[in-house]
Amino acid sequence: MHALMSEMRALQSKIKDECRDVGDEFAEEARKIHYGEVEPEGIYGQATEEEREALDEEGIAVMDIPWLPKDN
Repeated sequence: MHALMSEMRALQSKIKDECRDVGDEFAEEARKIHYGEVEPEGIYGQATEEEREALDEEGIAVMDIPWLPKDN
């Protein structure tokens, strides 16, 4: 289990370093990127299940990634 947690923390760190946190504006920002309204970039944030389903129906691929709390 420790190895899995370590890998998840490494992935989380990579995402934070290489992508922009758009918070709860994730669905809106993903659409802007998909439809060419803004320059493509890596983003992460939160979306409701309804928003994720709508993005999927529009052909916008997103992925749920568990976000771990800071390691104490």
